[in-house]
Amino acid sequence: MIPLQTRNLNPHQAYRIKKMRHKLDRAECYEEWKEIALKLDEETGAQEWKYDNSSPYFDAAIISHRLNLLRRYQTDKRTGDLIYILREGLSHDVANIGHPLLFSHTYIGTKRIIEDYISEVCKSMKFIVSEQCEKLSLSEKISFFENCAKVYGQPAMMFSGGASLGLFHTGVCKVLLEQDLMPQVLSGSSAGAMMTAMLGVAKPNEIKQVLTGDNFYSEAFHFRSFMELLKGNGGLADVQYLKKFLIENLGDTTFEEAYEISGLDINISVAPYNASQEDSRIMNKYTAPDLLVWSAVLASCAVPILFPPVHLTSKRYDGVHTPYLASIRWVDGSVRNDFPQEKMARLYNINYTIASQVNPHIVPFMQSDEERLRTDLLSWPKRLIRKHGKTIAMDVMNFTRESLGSIPSVRRVLDHGYGIIDQRYYGDLNIVGNYSLRHYQYMLQNPRPRLFKILQKEGERATWPKVSIIETHARIGRTIEHCLEDLKRQRDYCESTAEAKPRTTRKSKIS
Repeated sequence: MIPLQTRNLNPHQAYRIKKMRHKLDRAECYEEWKEIALKLDEETGAQEWKYDNSSPYFDAAIISHRLNLLRRYQTDKRTGDLIYILREGLSHDVANIGHPLLFSHTYIGTKRIIEDYISEVCKSMKFIVSEQCEKLSLSEKISFFENCAKVYGQPAMMFSGGASLGLFHTGVCKVLLEQDLMPQVLSGSSAGAMMTAMLGVAKPNEIKQVLTGDNFYSEAFHFRSFMELLKGNGGLADVQYLKKFLIENLGDTTFEEAYEISGLDINISVAPYNASQEDSRIMNKYTAPDLLVWSAVLASCAVPILFPPVHLTSKRYDGVHTPYLASIRWVDGSVRNDFPQEKMARLYNINYTIASQVNPHIVPFMQSDEERLRTDLLSWPKRLIRKHGKTIAMDVMNFTRESLGSIPSVRRVLDHGYGIIDQRYYGDLNIVGNYSLRHYQYMLQNPRPRLFKILQKEGERATWPKVSIIETHARIGRTIEHCLEDLKRQRDYCESTAEAKPRTTRKSKIS
């Protein structure tokens, strides 16, 4: 993130800014980072940008008009008009206010008019819940907010693969949990599947303990000897060590049982070893309620060459373990569907996604929001090269598949390669670490306290600049959720009071 410079800086100011950025890079917690970031926004003049409504990325006139209407209707207690205008704009991206580049000019926050608008929407919703709103009954209020929840949707968190580099995800989770911004819908593939499952089988009060790292220290990677490799029937690493680790930490828990324990909707991405058998899948409480979570994670971690493909295991109603689609062997879900956004959107009414990306073959090629969303003339050459490079690579693999597709091993390699190139690796919001050569040395190291601390802190530092935009996206959704909870509590109280009254009356008659 590079804050916008709106005025010339003298040497003394430039030195102060350089010093503050140095401190920002070495902040130890979000509160410290935020304090320095606010000072930087002020020092660089980026705060002035917030008060300038002109921008090519959103329609300030629409937001200004809607803001004035919300204020007027609330002041005049025009409940019908207020509900009408709220329903009309139930989207986190109305008038394009969710555009990523609106959050790239400052470290904290966005245009002031956008922040005011979101605050006013939340204030209007709280007015409807309050006793001041007399024109709606309790049941009508509940109905209104239940509809709002369906229309507005909810966010999802997606964790990529990346072997031991997946410890980065723990830092991302730590920050989001501390700021009460963790989505209830999670997905993961490979190392991300492990992170998703660890959270998904933990009780809410146990999640902080999971993120201390104690559960991650293991011999997940135990490489086979040269003689064992010559015998075949396996990958470079012994899958039994990983299986033992997963069973110890995830237990005999199915996806349906995991939801009952944690309240989180977890999704594990897996792909069939033979692509001709079927498409990749996401396993969750809807698609595979009886599937054992450890089994899905083991399959999702079965990176071709490193681990052999595996069979899935489910738990029958009587507790007996049985094969799940016994004829199919499964591999790492990130080969075909690292981020299953479309499939989750259909199941969970997702309105935006947060992606934590650490895949070593993807991160070096990822673009920042500024690079990816630029539309000026100077950006065209790079965009054309990337687009046509991908098209050419896919055409070459298609041609090779047609020529050598009769050889099963060659076809499988090409299918996996095609899946890696063809899929989308971005979420609506992306949290990506800064990679160097040493990260590739970390990849296949077994998790140890020192490595855990390094990668978790990297995950935290990468997440801090994103907290502001996540808060902005989440605020209206959270307000809807809290209003609905408050109204349902009122309803439960009224019902319990109504039930208690007849019993009290009977007692008084007897006495």
